[in-house]
Amino acid sequence: MTTSMNKHMSTWRSLRIPPEELRLDTTLKCGQAFRWKVSGENSDIEYQSYFPIKKSSDEVNHEFELIDKFLMDYFNLSPMINLRECYDRWSMADKHFAKIACQFKGIRILRQDPVENLFCFICSTNNNINRISQMIEKLCSRYGNLVYTLNGHEYYDFPTLDKLVSSNVESELRQLGFGYRAKYIAQTAKYLTENYSDGEKWLYSLRNVDYKEAHSSLLKLSGVSGTEEIGDHFRNLFGDFSGWAHSVLFTADLKAFQDRPSSFTTIDTKIDTTIDIKIDTTIDAKLDATIDAKIDSTLSESDKIIVSKKKSRSKNIQKESILPSNKKTRRF
Repeated sequence: MTTSMNKHMSTWRSLRIPPEELRLDTTLKCGQAFRWKVSGENSDIEYQSYFPIKKSSDEVNHEFELIDKFLMDYFNLSPMINLRECYDRWSMADKHFAKIACQFKGIRILRQDPVENLFCFICSTNNNINRISQMIEKLCSRYGNLVYTLNGHEYYDFPTLDKLVSSNVESELRQLGFGYRAKYIAQTAKYLTENYSDGEKWLYSLRNVDYKEAHSSLLKLSGVSGTEEIGDHFRNLFGDFSGWAHSVLFTADLKAFQDRPSSFTTIDTKIDTTIDIKIDTTIDAKLDATIDAKIDSTLSESDKIIVSKKKSRSKNIQKESILPSNKKTRRF
């Protein structure tokens, strides 16, 4: 463990996850999450985000274990989901999937905070990934709590529901460039706070109900829509975890990945099969934490893969992307 220039303590811990089970350069850039940023020199495999880690006084000394647990849950790394086996099954079911599978390994559905997941989905309507990311950053800096300041830049947590129900939220968001989505955000926050004693807890509870109940419940919210026909098509084609298979197909269509070489799978075998997690915490043990996720690479300079940095224009994200295909596949 070393001390960095900004008076933080840093260390790397390995989660020992092979790239076939998780690749950050696709999972974090395919339109699921919008608050991870490139950090370090390798813009393809090193990312950083900031989350407030809630700990009791008894848990402060177990921070590494808490963050390990958080990351395993966030990246949906349950042993019940063997992604390599799923890819093999999906490839047998669909020729197009089989064609792109080697180039788009390790794409997992993130198990995100349901409040953040919901409002990011609302912002995604008729939008592209770059602009959605800008909107979410504005939403956090305007209504979220300050989590961390690094090199003069402030980082904010995602706003709680009570911060999004004031009478001027819609007008403020329109001024920030949210357009018609401003109305959906304000109406959804109001609905959740007026109809449930704890709207966030209710969203979490949808993890424990079947697909149809979760689907019908979410359709009551402004700005949330989806068709059963699309979901049924993918469920009939891919079976279990069909939403995960759809996410791979969706990613392959993004402009940001159009230049990914067909020889990607050959080069990929040279990548170290571990994911290292860098954890920075303040020396005085404040409860804010910085989480860096990094895949160590053994590629030579000539073999490094340069992923296109072009703006990604995504198609409308279908309901299948936010809802699980069954109880085991939870996007929240």
